[in-house]
Amino acid sequence: MLDLKRITSKDNPVNFMKKTYFIIAIFFSILIHSQERYFLNSDTRLYISPNSSSYLGYFKYGAEVRLLSGAENGWYKVQADNFNEGYVEKKFVATRLNAKDLKIKDAENPILEGGDYYYGGNHLFVLVAGLKARALPDKNSKTKEILFAGDPVAVNYVPKNPDEWVNLNGSFTEEYAKYTLRKFLGPRPDFDILLNDFDKLNTNNITERKTLSERIVELAWNTNYSKLMPAYQRYYEVVKQLNDPKLIADTELNMALAKGLANRKSPEQIAAFTKKAEFVLKGNSTKSLFFTQKELVKIFGSPIKKASIGDECGVYLSDLFYYYPDLEVSVDEKQNKAEIVKVFINENNKLIFNPNVILDYKLSEKAFIEKYGTYLEASIKSPHTYSIFMEYSLLRIIFKDGKLFSVEILFDC
Repeated sequence: MLDLKRITSKDNPVNFMKKTYFIIAIFFSILIHSQERYFLNSDTRLYISPNSSSYLGYFKYGAEVRLLSGAENGWYKVQADNFNEGYVEKKFVATRLNAKDLKIKDAENPILEGGDYYYGGNHLFVLVAGLKARALPDKNSKTKEILFAGDPVAVNYVPKNPDEWVNLNGSFTEEYAKYTLRKFLGPRPDFDILLNDFDKLNTNNITERKTLSERIVELAWNTNYSKLMPAYQRYYEVVKQLNDPKLIADTELNMALAKGLANRKSPEQIAAFTKKAEFVLKGNSTKSLFFTQKELVKIFGSPIKKASIGDECGVYLSDLFYYYPDLEVSVDEKQNKAEIVKVFINENNKLIFNPNVILDYKLSEKAFIEKYGTYLEASIKSPHTYSIFMEYSLLRIIFKDGKLFSVEILFDC
């Protein structure tokens, strides 16, 4: 840091001005340089030193790097997105990417290119169950996300060392960066191979059977619904060995769901099932989701809260929401219009698909799945949450503590 106290009136004024302009020039040079973004226009490696054959890891085309020094003898010292530091050739560094880029392929680079069935950009797959993606490359850092076996993750740089960290978004911005260890990423796991590996394990090896069956279940969810039943059958063998009543009950629920999802109705059958859906709210039948604003207030009274939301997609009637204990409504006060967005299922409210299909607060999650599982969509990432497609929207049905809690109406963005 510059010590201003050392510049006194005894200094030559001309020299003082020169020093000042020089310092300012350096400052702005550093500022401009730090704001510039740099990308690699080809596959390459992060070398330990210029012209060395030893390297720390692999870059994929499009990876962002930080420049740590100016070019020397055709090489830049750079920092990778996981904070590894090393060297890359100057010819591979650019401030933007375009069609004329070199794009030299590295046959040994383990990062997969975009365009496969699972992901559009540079990526690898999660190999283990319940993987924690952390805010910083530190095992004690907070968890940003839980990833599942078979999840594709964006990767632009991977270290050779399996015990080093990988930045899953390739971003230097702390808000978007998240990290996991290299050893937990690789080519997409093969479901049938994992099943075969599980079946070969000694039945007394409960620890390995549990670990492998968890991976199999997560990978099944990341493959297709037809894989869920064989996955849960293996997992159920293990949870019975563990003799955990809650785990057994949860697995039996998921097995019922797997059976329904594997035998989903056709889109035409689902459309027919939902065609006459209506809510009953405080004894009022609502074949339409719309009220006038005045009708809304007459039936439900003044809302307990009003708030404006950010509706970037413009799918709601208005940005203004009325919040009631029973429901949430999008309201356009000027146009005297109101649209139901979310209904909490309780003694006052229920959802009716037809006279024989009534979803009320007495409906258990188990009964719901057993009766209507063939109409549902579901995901391991949103447990106890189910979706039913309608003609122009989607119903998101949520259970809490085994009972129907709420129904939300969602529209495509």
